[in-house]
Amino acid sequence: MIAERNPQVAKAVVKLRELSADERARDTYERREKARRDQVSREKWAAKKRDYVIAKNALQMKLPLDDIIKLTELTREEIENLNGAD
Repeated sequence: MIAERNPQVAKAVVKLRELSADERARDTYERREKARRDQVSREKWAAKKRDYVIAKNALQMKLPLDDIIKLTELTREEIENLNGAD
């Protein structure tokens, strides 16, 4: 087992067992994890929205499509769909 060879993994396994045994601690952990995942989702959504705004502005400035793709990391299809989304 990996936990036997890696002290950090063994420590994590012990902590996980402790949390699993304590309903209150488990609830606290789950709430924190949900908050963390929600924050990650909000950040990804905001970044995607920012990329669309940048792409729309770049299209209006007549920048080459390949440059916009590099700038925003949006797909060609996503950028082409912005042309009609006004």
